[in-house]
Amino acid sequence: MSLTTKQVLVIHGPNLNMLGQREPEVYGSLTLDTINARLREKAVALGVTITIVQTNHEGVMVETIQSALGQYDGIVINPAAFTHYSIAVRDALAAVALPAIEVHLSNIYCREEFRHHSVTAPVVNGQISGLGYMGYLLALEALAALFNGGKN
Repeated sequence: MSLTTKQVLVIHGPNLNMLGQREPEVYGSLTLDTINARLREKAVALGVTITIVQTNHEGVMVETIQSALGQYDGIVINPAAFTHYSIAVRDALAAVALPAIEVHLSNIYCREEFRHHSVTAPVVNGQISGLGYMGYLLALEALAALFNGGKN
């Protein structure tokens, strides 16, 4: 890890590769490529470096989180459907113990009952839900603040 430039891993979960096509009334009309471009712009403005991964596979997400240890200073993660049931993703986040912000494009608490519970929320620093793509940008800002001594 660089002493001057903080490294952030951004992880997009299952079906987020379908953004722009998938239920735009819920998830918005922006594509994942557009969101990633905005994340890259924000990272430059904040002086952090980001690596972006999207996976539809739980095991790949777990391994990606595990590989962050020693390589990254923080994680922005949208576990998508894994939010609600993946103890494996939750345990990986707990094991690496890096500062992490959970993001959801839609407000999971205003949707179906099964989406109201996040098994990952107890092991991250914070959760941003319902603000669309802006949630990702705010999560990156929150990590940058944590890196600079902000409240943990």
